[in-house]
Amino acid sequence: MSGGFPLDLILFGMVAAFLVLRLRSVLGRRTGFERPPAPVAVPRPVEAEVTPAPARRGVPDARGPVGQALSRIRGVDPSFDAAAFLGGAEGAFRMIVEGFAAGNRPLLRDLLSEETYAGFEAAIADRESRSERQRTEIREVRDASIEAADLRGTVADVTVRFVSDQVNLTTDAEGKPVAGTDAVTELTDVWTFQRDLRSEDPTWKLVATRSA
Repeated sequence: MSGGFPLDLILFGMVAAFLVLRLRSVLGRRTGFERPPAPVAVPRPVEAEVTPAPARRGVPDARGPVGQALSRIRGVDPSFDAAAFLGGAEGAFRMIVEGFAAGNRPLLRDLLSEETYAGFEAAIADRESRSERQRTEIREVRDASIEAADLRGTVADVTVRFVSDQVNLTTDAEGKPVAGTDAVTELTDVWTFQRDLRSEDPTWKLVATRSA
């Protein structure tokens, strides 16, 4: 081989430089004190939350006697809407049932007529006198349907049938069960709400209850 720079070394150097540039373009460069790549977290399976289905709400046919009574109520109070009323009635049902279990007298006084409140308050006082506690959970309201309506002057009554899944358990001072069960039970309640449609108070108050 004659003097001069070896050609094969030049070729190898060019190839090596090309490979380095290619690797840098693919992998990138590290600058400074970079943290090592974080390990990929494998998400744990999450239990799906069970959301109760909305209650079936039954509004009577406008051509039937109950539907016609609702139309008369709307004639006195144009803002009355049967479907919206059922939504509010379901909310009141939940608050009253759970408020009674908790002995929440102020809440009950706002949502019950005087006569109905007197009966609820007496039952709460009797329970407290025996140092008993009531646990009530409404797991689901399956059905809320208007089954009767009446209008006397400006005073309207609307009766709603509620079908619900509940847990009701009463325990004594030592925590021992004395009534009810901690199992879910389907209950049917028929409640009547009343309001003077000319009153500034928009609250429909509970005036009567019965089990079906």
